[in-house]
Amino acid sequence: MRVYVPLTLPGLAQAHKAGELGPGPLTAYAVTPALREWYVSDDIEELEYAALNRAAAASLRLLAGDPAAARRRVVVAVDVADKDAVVDPDRGLDAGALGEVRIASAVPLAKAAAVHADADDAEADVAAAAGALGAADQGDDDAQFTVDGAEDHELLWFGVQEIPALLG
Repeated sequence: MRVYVPLTLPGLAQAHKAGELGPGPLTAYAVTPALREWYVSDDIEELEYAALNRAAAASLRLLAGDPAAARRRVVVAVDVADKDAVVDPDRGLDAGALGEVRIASAVPLAKAAAVHADADDAEADVAAAAGALGAADQGDDDAQFTVDGAEDHELLWFGVQEIPALLG
């Protein structure tokens, strides 16, 4: 199963140095039954894109909690055994947790298929979005508009071998 693990650039640097994403448990995003039902689609590429976007939103939340991190969302796509990606039965149908899975233990970075990250030109919008998350969560429409602005930036695809250059 392909899962998408949200990170920050410092988190990616740590994973690169350790050779693994972890320690567990890890929160990741995948094509779950609830995500399938929510997006009402049978197109696996479209569903995986939705899971990737859920992970990008989680990466934005990580950035909001780490003011020192570069303002670029990072998501690592990894392949794990289906049994290793577990949906929380108490949150499976919660709209805020669509596609969310837990992975109990660290995942070797060798299982990574790709890294997705914002381009440099997204940093201003991502910084503004990270700063507006709290107000958006409280129902502020202007703040939500700012948060949504980060989604206007598509995450770029990087091969795993490009991680050192991405960390630059």
